[in-house]
Amino acid sequence: MEIRQITSVTAIRFLLPRHYSGRTPQITIAYGWYDSKELKAVCTFGKPASNYLCEGACGKENSRHVYELNRLCRTEDLVEPLSKFVAECLRELKKNNWIIVSYADSGMNHCGYIYQATNFIYTGKTKERTDKYTESNKHSRHPSNIKSKRKVRTAKHRYIYFCTNDKKLKKEWIKQLRYKVEPYPKEQNKNYILGEYHQQTVIETNMEDTKKLQLDLF
Repeated sequence: MEIRQITSVTAIRFLLPRHYSGRTPQITIAYGWYDSKELKAVCTFGKPASNYLCEGACGKENSRHVYELNRLCRTEDLVEPLSKFVAECLRELKKNNWIIVSYADSGMNHCGYIYQATNFIYTGKTKERTDKYTESNKHSRHPSNIKSKRKVRTAKHRYIYFCTNDKKLKKEWIKQLRYKVEPYPKEQNKNYILGEYHQQTVIETNMEDTKKLQLDLF
C-alpha cells in the first residue's frame, strides 16, 4: 500500500459515489491510498467554513492553523485498517503545523475509533442543532422566511490533533486549548453502506422556533 497526494478532482470522484454525506467538501489537500495502481481510500483536509470552529479550538490567535479532516472513505474490499492510512497522512502534514479537527457523526453510529487509534484528543460531543434546509443539500445558516424548513444536524464527537513536529508549539497549543479534554467514548460502531447517502430529517418551523433552534455547535 502506498500513500500519494492526489488532486481534489480525483478525491471528489472517489468520494461522491461512496461517502454518506453526498456533498463536496472544501479541500486544501487530499491523500489517496493505493494498492498498486488502484485507489483504495481517500482522506481530505480543508479549511473549515466556520470562524467559530477556527477560533474555538485554541483561540483567535491560532485560528489560521486550524484545518478539518473532513472526509475519510474507502472501498468495500479494503482490509487494511484506515487508522494506518490516517496516521500516514498526519505524518505527512506535520511540516504544515496544523491544528486538525475532525468529527465522528453519532447519527451514523460513529464514535471515532479511528481517531482514538491515531492519538487524537477527544473534546466531547457537540449539541444537536438545525440548519436551513436547501434542496441542494448545502449548509445554510441564514433563515429567510417567516416559516422555513430546517434540517437536523445530529450531535457529533469532536476530536483534535496537534499536527506538528515542533514540541514547543505543541505545548503552547495544549495550554491554549479551549475545550475540555474528556475520556474516549466507547460505543457500538456501525459501518454505513457505501453509496448510501445519509437521509436528512427535515422539520418546519416559524421564525421564533428557528431562533430557539439555532444552538451553538461549538
